[in-house]
Amino acid sequence: MKLHEIIEILGASIIVNTLDMDMQIQNACSADMMSTVMYYHTANSLLITGLSQPSVVRTAEMAGIKAIVFVLDKAPADNIVEMAKEKNITLLKTPNCMYTASGKLFQSGLPSCLGK
Repeated sequence: MKLHEIIEILGASIIVNTLDMDMQIQNACSADMMSTVMYYHTANSLLITGLSQPSVVRTAEMAGIKAIVFVLDKAPADNIVEMAKEKNITLLKTPNCMYTASGKLFQSGLPSCLGK
């Protein structure tokens, strides 16, 4: 699924744009525990989370995750925004809760990371 489709489906706002909006996202992982993300991740994926701490960007970088969606319109602090820019990771926020955001993307055809 293309990144611009994800933004449209989730009604998301762009916080940091480092990617081509036509970039293909392979799958998504929904988690607040970064250890879970490290175990189930795949490269070129999307992370959906309610956690807005620096560990989220660090984990995404190590896992090869290209974009992060913060649920419930959570906005990360400026230091996290700057870190994402440095690491070339796109940040989005959606008014949806994690369950709804994940469901909308799954229903639209974006598979989970568990399919690896």
